[in-house]
Amino acid sequence: MTEPSLPELLHAAVTAVGGTERPGQVTMAEAVAGAIDDSSHLLVQAGTGTGKSLGYLVPALAHGERVVVATATLALQRQLVERDLPRTVDALHPLLRRRPEFAMLKGRSNYLCLHRLHEGVPQDEEDGLFDQFEAAAPTSKLGQDLLRLRDWSDETETGDRDDLTPGVSDRAWAQVSVSSRECLGATKCAYGAECFAEMARERAKLAEVVVTNHALLAIDAIEGAPVLPQHEVLIVDEAHELVSRVTGVATGELTPGQVNRAVRRAAKLVNEKAADQLQTAAEGFERLMELALPGRLEEIPEDLGYALMALRDAARTVISAIGSTRDKSVQDEDSVRKQALASVESVHDVAERITNGSEWDVVWYERHDRFGASLRVAPMSVSGLLREKLFADRSVVLTSATLKLGGDFNGVGASLGLAPEGIEGDDLPQWKGVDVGSPFDYPKQGILYVAKHLSRPARDGDRADMLDELTELIQAAGGRTLGLFSSMRAAQLAAEELRSRIPEYPILLQGEETLGELIKNFAADPETCLFGTLSLWQGVDVPGASCQLVVMDKIPFPRPDDPLMSARQKAVEENGGNGFMAVAATHAALLMAQGAGRLVRATGDRGVVAVLDQRLATARYGSYLKASLPDFWYTTDRNQVRRSLTAIDAAARKSEETVEAGETEGAGETGEA
Repeated sequence: MTEPSLPELLHAAVTAVGGTERPGQVTMAEAVAGAIDDSSHLLVQAGTGTGKSLGYLVPALAHGERVVVATATLALQRQLVERDLPRTVDALHPLLRRRPEFAMLKGRSNYLCLHRLHEGVPQDEEDGLFDQFEAAAPTSKLGQDLLRLRDWSDETETGDRDDLTPGVSDRAWAQVSVSSRECLGATKCAYGAECFAEMARERAKLAEVVVTNHALLAIDAIEGAPVLPQHEVLIVDEAHELVSRVTGVATGELTPGQVNRAVRRAAKLVNEKAADQLQTAAEGFERLMELALPGRLEEIPEDLGYALMALRDAARTVISAIGSTRDKSVQDEDSVRKQALASVESVHDVAERITNGSEWDVVWYERHDRFGASLRVAPMSVSGLLREKLFADRSVVLTSATLKLGGDFNGVGASLGLAPEGIEGDDLPQWKGVDVGSPFDYPKQGILYVAKHLSRPARDGDRADMLDELTELIQAAGGRTLGLFSSMRAAQLAAEELRSRIPEYPILLQGEETLGELIKNFAADPETCLFGTLSLWQGVDVPGASCQLVVMDKIPFPRPDDPLMSARQKAVEENGGNGFMAVAATHAALLMAQGAGRLVRATGDRGVVAVLDQRLATARYGSYLKASLPDFWYTTDRNQVRRSLTAIDAAARKSEETVEAGETEGAGETGEA
């Protein structure tokens, strides 16, 4: 019996999920299959609607080697595990004559900890543990969440937080979960044999396809202790997010609250001298954090340096003391000790990293009204780390709807540690980029409008002309507007102003409800508008007439005082490069490409992406940014755009009336029957 061809397998899978085979999907599947066969690396730009999940799953399953699929969002993980993989495996089984197993794997804190659930949570102030179910009032939100978690623990097969619906608060989940550092380990824990996190790891070891997230992939690469099973193929979906997720995992933070918590947890487990040393160091650190000014610390001030060294040394002493003393009077001593050790080790590691002062690290001080002061340290770049850890000993496929910035893959490639495409060298991973296009006809479905007549935006300045323009656009569109703002302050000011100007169009504002509720309400009422910042640029999927106008208030360059971005920009310039284009413009291009992608989500969608920033039309870098966006019909003619929006709104209203009439008629017929 001959082996099935890739087109046969893809056709079977697409049919099974109820999709439509698209040329771009076929091109992608062939490119992925080629990369896996050659053990090479591939960057694939696949526009919205291409069906990229099957474009990489089918060739990966056909090859028969273990593959890890890493995604950025929970929504895609769920789609893969609950929809795409089960149907694809069923469809391919008769052709492959085998049934590949698949599994989901996340970080330990995503799973319910049975030890925490049954034995209680270590207290900060006293020895022993407390029963969180007794401590929380049963009528409180926390108490209700905890009782629901206890009931759920008897029903769930996975213990995965994301399988609990509706969800619970972070505070409640923290009572029944542990980090990897706090975990006792399966062999030392009384519940090790039933541990949900361990069972997930065992399932992953047996699976041919393991679905995980970017954060766990980063931990696997950075920390050197493997948390993912050995695999021959790595597929990174939503790959435009990878660098920021890896940077997040590689970032350390030190706050007075965190240090004081470590002091409390360790105090009763070590001798008085060690406890006093850590307490004194913590007090000195806290005093300095109250005095510090926000911003990057290119050199650590002398007094802060001494405070950090004192903290590092005291933490090291406590770590040794915790390991050498035992106290049988402490209830469930191993758990209490493990949590204290995790807290103190975290303080030690960050304090040591900052005092060591690597030239590859950026250190800065932040102060939040809500969270207080913090000291942070992050890598200047993760490109070298990714080049060394990601592309060694396996074939890597990275895919997203936005990987080509300014017309090529080299910008994203550089951030991943890759040399420009086609450049060869012994230490340089070989790769190629493929753009498989989109099933959408962007020039016919969308307009890119740049409000060239508006004044140039100033940082944090009032923009009365921009608000006038936004008001007129929303009125022409009949609502139906997703407003993407470069800051939360700008979104709040615009929402406040427009609610008074055009009260007939409800305006939802990010932060006033959960993101899920906001998107649900936005989709349900076509006259509604939704305003917000960063997560809306990338996290909204509302096909149809509810989103026919996407507005960007200005080009989303990073703030000039962003410590990490400005440090990266300066480093590029010191090496003879163009720091602005390599860092700021690339950052803005990626966000704008993601934001513009919110408009056309289906073949019937029509609308306008309006950029209320003249620089996209007038600045030298404007062409680079435009080349990063979908190929919409481009104009700066405000009157043309208003006429187009009015026509699109009228067509949508007519369609909605037709649907309503049909539903009414159908209801009448049902009643007569």
